[in-house]
Amino acid sequence: MDQTNSVQDLASVREDWVGVEFDWATFEMKADDMVAWAEACGESDPRFTDADHPDFQAHPGFTTHCMSGRVLPENFPQIGGGFGIDGGKKVEVHGPIRPGDTLNATTTIADIFDKTGRSGTMIFIVQRMEFRNERSELVSTVDWKMIKKAD
Repeated sequence: MDQTNSVQDLASVREDWVGVEFDWATFEMKADDMVAWAEACGESDPRFTDADHPDFQAHPGFTTHCMSGRVLPENFPQIGGGFGIDGGKKVEVHGPIRPGDTLNATTTIADIFDKTGRSGTMIFIVQRMEFRNERSELVSTVDWKMIKKAD
């Protein structure tokens, strides 16, 4: 496939799939898990490492370990080659996550784009998970980038 057709195909996939919600999951927040995560990250702030601290809450990166069942929506078209690699995560904290919170997560395709560099053209698929507590307050947004080699 030549580069012009590839870009047109990618634009069509982007138009059809960006914004599509495709997975849902629920996560129970436990103090022991929150402390273990913070300690594994090398955190020393007692707000994240001491469950008895008056402002104890999950470390900002804690929701990156919360994975739902699907990586891509059902019937998502095969774009790029191979399975893809993890291109990193971006976390946005909107509010504190406390032990005992029940987080409801929704997953959407946030973006699809390509970039050309020294390794050639790569396709980026951005999966976004939004986490809301039992009061429906948005507490965390995590964007995962999957990188695939363009065909």
